[in-house]
Amino acid sequence: MAKSGPPPIVFILLFLLLAGGGWFFFLNKPASQDVSNNPPTPTPAGDVVPLPVAPVVGGASPVAASSFALPASVPAGTTVRIQGSTSMVTINLNLKNGFQAKFPGTRVDSKANGSAKGIQDLLAGTADIAAVSQPLTAQEQGQGLAAVPVALDTIALVVGVNNPFKGGLTSAQVQDIFKGNTQDWSKVGGPAGPIKVINRPAVSGTHQTFKEQVLGGGEFGTTANISTLDRDATTPLLQALGNNGIGYATFAQVANQRTVRVVPVNGATPDAGNYPYKRPLYYAYKNPPSQAVKDFLGYAISSEGQKAMLAGN
Repeated sequence: MAKSGPPPIVFILLFLLLAGGGWFFFLNKPASQDVSNNPPTPTPAGDVVPLPVAPVVGGASPVAASSFALPASVPAGTTVRIQGSTSMVTINLNLKNGFQAKFPGTRVDSKANGSAKGIQDLLAGTADIAAVSQPLTAQEQGQGLAAVPVALDTIALVVGVNNPFKGGLTSAQVQDIFKGNTQDWSKVGGPAGPIKVINRPAVSGTHQTFKEQVLGGGEFGTTANISTLDRDATTPLLQALGNNGIGYATFAQVANQRTVRVVPVNGATPDAGNYPYKRPLYYAYKNPPSQAVKDFLGYAISSEGQKAMLAGN
């Protein structure tokens, strides 16, 4: 009787051929297919917001913003001294409260005597952090200082709530008022009456930023209707406005004030995206920063710190 089907040797050859092909495919498999053997690298511990560090001139090297990580713990007894801009009083207080609550036994001392005083104390070693409302100068950076932006602020123009001028101003009109070229409210659409301009002192970071952003780097006027405060403080400025004055302050300090009214500029209020007078606020430190400074800045720029910064606003 005749045999049916192929001889056994055929099956043996087919098995060897398939096995050899499978082994060849395994050895030459693309690396991209081996995903299961290469799990993603875990992210570092700590909540870090990638805020840019201000550029440094004169050889000082800033610590990268990514180096300021939200610390898991801070030793009890840690103290951080902050001095600087009056525009950052609320920010400093909110971060102080949040930091001390999160890390029991720590202490944050905050004073606000102007950006210039903050830099002065930072260089003298009597402050650990300077709260400044303007970028560091090349000279300050050359002295080993660096800065990290912590918030975006707007400079608001304010008049007394009973001021008969109820309209808005253009950027050109604002320039003319603070340069002393326009001295009567009737020239900007209001009823006739003298304009009293209340200026902040030159040591104020808000004063310097106003010069750059509003006056295009020019100088404030020296006409008789323009007066300058002796110290950089917002409350005296608001009190001095009366019914015919105009001044300027960080928006966070005047947004909820009932004695003043914010003046729109180019049709936009300070909380609008197209409002023209915006600026970053910074924390400056001496390089290299101490561990206490690293810990506080890590908290300040973390998402947790950013939420605490806005507490009550």
